[in-house]
Amino acid sequence: MVTTERRDVVFTSDDSYVAGWLFLPEQAGTDARVPAVAMAHGVGAVKEMYLEPFARRFASAGIAALLFDYRSFGASGGEPRRRIFPREQIEDFRSALTWLSLQPEIDADRLGVWGTSFSGGHVLHVAAYDPRVRAVVSQVGAMDLRELTLGAVGAQQFATIQQLAVQERIRRATEGGEVYIPSTGLPGEGFALQTDQDSYDFAHEAGTTVAASWRNDVTMSSLDAILEHAPARSIELIAPRPLLMILAKDDRISFPDTIRAAFARAGEPKRLLEVEGGHYSVYRGDVADRAGRAAAEWFAEHLSASAPATAAGLRR
Repeated sequence: MVTTERRDVVFTSDDSYVAGWLFLPEQAGTDARVPAVAMAHGVGAVKEMYLEPFARRFASAGIAALLFDYRSFGASGGEPRRRIFPREQIEDFRSALTWLSLQPEIDADRLGVWGTSFSGGHVLHVAAYDPRVRAVVSQVGAMDLRELTLGAVGAQQFATIQQLAVQERIRRATEGGEVYIPSTGLPGEGFALQTDQDSYDFAHEAGTTVAASWRNDVTMSSLDAILEHAPARSIELIAPRPLLMILAKDDRISFPDTIRAAFARAGEPKRLLEVEGGHYSVYRGDVADRAGRAAAEWFAEHLSASAPATAAGLRR
């Protein structure tokens, strides 16, 4: 793979700033502007958690990649820290597209979005409503958080979670400030945003090896916002922008059937890639290589200078 320069960049999003890495293809800066993709991680995660190889693969395929931390996470600004409000994270994606469109090396008419897990849902919403998006890749995406949570914990525990969210609203109204809960916890060892072994192992391994900025907590107020997030409800609005969806056949977090059902409702052009393994198999090893190669090929095909423009494409 071609060695690609990584630049530290900062851009504004609402009243905060977002920090990221920009990976530029070798041909960037020549007479021809290059296409670009905005990309970010899943729930509670930071950019260092095994996404750089994806960004470098895109750059090697001739596509600039902007990999960023959401506001209040990692190297980005924003208070309160580690608050997960999907609407804010979606706005960060759109701010990333704006920043890319203003760079002299980037062709503003050839922008894409890539998301994984929680952000695999975000990019569906972004593409549905932002006319600048020309191609989309959603990897092991969270389609409907209420549906996924209900399916994972059952009706009784889901009702308990809803009551906890209501109680937190009341506490914030009377006391102010934020209460923090673990982002990941071991099964049976208390309340956390994610209580499965796979999520715990993935996050804690990354946190002790490659992602020093990761912290194992999020605001309790995040829970309410997460549970109402259902980005796949807008998936019909993405067409005619090309959509690639990637699912893991043994995924116990973003259930494969929810991704298949969303994909069935999407318009053409579209492609569904099913890979082996569970939710976290897409980040390292052969499965990650296959998923990354498919995404790079999708963007190369649909963001190329010769790709047909859609009605949503902007013109300078």
